[in-house]
Amino acid sequence: MKLLREYFELCEGGICQDLLTEEEKIKVANGTKILSGIMQMSETKNGNNRMYPHAILEREVKKYTQAVKERRALGELDHPESGVVNLQKCSHLVTEIWMDGNKVMGKIEVLGTPAGKILESLIDAEIPCGISSRGMGSIREEDGVTMVEDDFQLICFDMVADPSTPGAYMMKEAKEIFENDKKVKLNNLIQSILKG
Repeated sequence: MKLLREYFELCEGGICQDLLTEEEKIKVANGTKILSGIMQMSETKNGNNRMYPHAILEREVKKYTQAVKERRALGELDHPESGVVNLQKCSHLVTEIWMDGNKVMGKIEVLGTPAGKILESLIDAEIPCGISSRGMGSIREEDGVTMVEDDFQLICFDMVADPSTPGAYMMKEAKEIFENDKKVKLNNLIQSILKG
């Protein structure tokens, strides 16, 4: 078995308010950074020339859901060469994960840890960050593609600088949507008062 790491790009940009619960909307309004989007894909060759069979990835997401429910689904800033999550380097918590066809979708919450503060600063500076799965498993070559074998075990999702999966973006669930809405209403009110 070897350590398998896959990369997906996160970016500031779109706002997916439909994915937020009322509790998450309150957190975002109070400054918490929540990101959502594609975290992994099955049956798709990625930048590492690897492909995850759907049944294997679906099984691992189902197992990982338990860690998410127990608030143990932590990830690190950067991608270590270890199969163990180091609590000192944790930057975020996966708060929700689900399959949508061949896409693994999810939400992460940026933590107030030292690594989380760095991640938050990167997001605020509009620097694209990636999300990457980390797991252990065997691989085999098949028709020029590296196939992930049935012994694959998902460990976590880390935040990284170099994504490998094309078209995999997570969107910032931003406080700005609330602020922009208030600004527009205030500007409209001021304009109507000035007009008179």
